[in-house]
Amino acid sequence: MADRLDTPLTTRKSWVPKVDLESEGVGRVAEAIARFTGTPQFLVWLSVFVFGWLVWNTWGPENLRFDKVELGFTTLTLMLSLQASYAAPLILLAQNRQDDRDRVTAEQDRQRAERNLADTEYVARELAALRLALQDVATRDFVRSEIRDMLEELQASREEEDEELAERER
Repeated sequence: MADRLDTPLTTRKSWVPKVDLESEGVGRVAEAIARFTGTPQFLVWLSVFVFGWLVWNTWGPENLRFDKVELGFTTLTLMLSLQASYAAPLILLAQNRQDDRDRVTAEQDRQRAERNLADTEYVARELAALRLALQDVATRDFVRSEIRDMLEELQASREEEDEELAERER
């Protein structure tokens, strides 16, 4: 024992190995069991087992029966209760692990949706900027109409000059 409070105790070696019940392996085993107990194959095998048990202990040789009909197949009832008492927590454990996976998937989907929204908003802003910029750019039709107007003005001014020259010469 430590003489001082600021000195930690030394740990003792244990003869029993420490098992990490929160490990990934335990969870995978629980999921595998829960997945198997939910299959038709499990129900068929369990039904065959129970049927065989009932047939053997009802019509089998009297000295080889191990579960009495008169007692209501107590051992079978206890075994099925034990199986159910283990199956329920294993199913809940598998469900909790699936909930955790679903939570991670939902978070990743949310992040992906946020990125998509940001990308969409960026593209929309760029498109709006391009539209604004294109309003300032002269289009082909606009340039043609401006050139046509200028040509008409030039022609009109030449005609005026020609008329003035013709009047001066007279």
